[in-house]
Amino acid sequence: MASLSERIGGGLGRLGLGAPLMLLALLAMLVLPLPPLALDLLFTFNIALSLIVVMVAVYTPRPVDFASFPTILLLATLLRLALNVASTRVILLKGGEGTEAAGQVIEAFGQFVLGGNFAIGLVVFAILVIINFVVVTKGAGRVSEVSARFTLDAMPGKQMAIDADLNAGLISQEDARKRRADVAQEADFYGSMDGASKFVRGDAVAGILILFINILGGIIIGTTQHGMTFNDAANNYVLLSIGDGLVAQLPALLLSSATAIVVTRANTAQDMGQQVFGQLFSNPRVLYVAAGVIAILGIIPGMPNLVFIGLSSMLAGGAYLQSRNPPELIAEGGELQQQLPGGGEAPAPAGEQELSWDDVPPVDLVTLEVGYRLIPLVDRSQDGQLMGRIKGIRRKLSQEFGFLIQPVHIRDNLDLGPNQYRISLLGVITAEAEVFPDRELAINPGEVFGSVPGTPTKDPTFNLDALWIDPLDREAAQGAGYTVVDTATVIATHLSQVFRDNAHRLIGYEEVQHLLDQLARHSPKLVENLLASKMVSLGLLLKVLQNLLAEQVAIRDLRSIVEILAERAPKSQDSAVLTAAVRIALSRSIVQDLVGPDDELPLIALDPALEQILHKSFQGSQGEAIGIEPGLAERVQRSVTEAVRQQESEGAPAVLVVAPEIRSWIANWLRGAVRNLTVLAFTEIPDNRRIRVVATVGKGG
Repeated sequence: MASLSERIGGGLGRLGLGAPLMLLALLAMLVLPLPPLALDLLFTFNIALSLIVVMVAVYTPRPVDFASFPTILLLATLLRLALNVASTRVILLKGGEGTEAAGQVIEAFGQFVLGGNFAIGLVVFAILVIINFVVVTKGAGRVSEVSARFTLDAMPGKQMAIDADLNAGLISQEDARKRRADVAQEADFYGSMDGASKFVRGDAVAGILILFINILGGIIIGTTQHGMTFNDAANNYVLLSIGDGLVAQLPALLLSSATAIVVTRANTAQDMGQQVFGQLFSNPRVLYVAAGVIAILGIIPGMPNLVFIGLSSMLAGGAYLQSRNPPELIAEGGELQQQLPGGGEAPAPAGEQELSWDDVPPVDLVTLEVGYRLIPLVDRSQDGQLMGRIKGIRRKLSQEFGFLIQPVHIRDNLDLGPNQYRISLLGVITAEAEVFPDRELAINPGEVFGSVPGTPTKDPTFNLDALWIDPLDREAAQGAGYTVVDTATVIATHLSQVFRDNAHRLIGYEEVQHLLDQLARHSPKLVENLLASKMVSLGLLLKVLQNLLAEQVAIRDLRSIVEILAERAPKSQDSAVLTAAVRIALSRSIVQDLVGPDDELPLIALDPALEQILHKSFQGSQGEAIGIEPGLAERVQRSVTEAVRQQESEGAPAVLVVAPEIRSWIANWLRGAVRNLTVLAFTEIPDNRRIRVVATVGKGG
């Protein structure tokens, strides 16, 4: 059931009366004289509103979650200024009647501050103004300006980082849209805060001027119009003016503090109390040292010994409680298994035991080994993010390829350097690199502006120029055009690329059997006829699927693959011939994965003379090895590489089209020499696509 405030706010919002009523109320306060009771209610409401805003600022996890704060700040400032005008009118009109003329709130605050002494009242009020204007407001304004500038400068880099995570499979399309919306909201918020902080600064100046106008104007009116003595006029009008100023400055100080809290907060999932206490009191050594220093001060003669020794005991007790709850080790469960130093398992109980097959460990399909400084990245108890990202990569690639990517076995290994990691497939080391968990990687996408301090390196996944930078320089690096990612993202992206390059090694008999079982649920007759004919064995089907995956062709459409095999297998049992037939059947899917819905397919073609030479070389090699002159092979590879690089710079796929007879041979030959190249046969181009030859390799060479 909706709350009263939600029902009232929703009703006014539907009627469109919220903003007009607020403006009419402010206008009435500026023009119409208010009775003392109304002033008391409005001043009390103003103080309560300021307290609510401060509490919301303290307990809001992220600054952008309080997106309405700039508007609230403006409205609260207008309310306070309107109250100042209304109270000034009452003070100057009725101040001669006594100190209760402007209401009990102003009188009570004035009596509390003055204490019977005008000088003390003015000094206290001046101190409050200095604290608000010079310290809080000025600092908050400066932080707002810097935050707004860096947030706007960093927007292009953040957008590129989102695109990089999306392309690497770390996030989904929905997550990417949400993160882009968050980036835009963050820029709007800090831009608004930069302007809203000027309201607070102007309000502090207005409070000072209003105070002196009230005092000077009140004394003049009291002595000239009401026939009061100077002392009586000063007693009434100074008390009322300081009371009015204090009632206004207290909410102003609270809102200035709320502004400072919001603009100095870090974007985390914790409120301010959790951040402060978690970061100040989480290390017992800090508490022990502080307790020792306080205890030494407490035993000095003349010091308040009881207070110092008591506080020292409390700090020491807190440090002891913290030390009794150390961070947990890596917990066993999921895909992460507890390891001893060096990667060994826990020892078995002492005693004579007969060897068994259980003592022969199986080779893991995929293994990720990390140095000891990288353990927090894979430890959920230490908020490690890498496990979740690996799971997201497996889910995305499983949907993309068409079969389930098996879990990754993660373990620590003291034979590695503290910052090193290693990726192995079936026990064979496939990739390894060094990362720094306390720094971030700024990758040069090809064009950056300005310099950023950092340690030069290479991106381990794509070998791009990069810098290891301090996390505090993230905004500056993104503003300069770098794509900045954290250490967990670096490892996850590297692992994702290893999966893509070795997809054909990740599928085996078990995976193929699962695929057939799933297909049998939807097409039982197709699978039944395939198995009954005995022309397509599980091994032959596996070989065809591996051939497709080796060239980055998805096997999602298993039904079409099985239908083609059932049709062609009686004529040929050659896996290469069957793979070529399947590729033609999947041509629409292959081209769609390359260019999406675009009806135009850009192609790199071979010069007819060069293609004839390659065709003769293929026939002479009997399809077993490359029979081509080394100098010509080098020139062809260099020309294809240049054409691929040109396509990548234009953001277009690199597709080489050749004759069907040599397609497989050319693809295997160029696979290791040219990255990001797809080799198609003429017969694999769908008839619904327009082709455009963007480069011809070997022409004039």
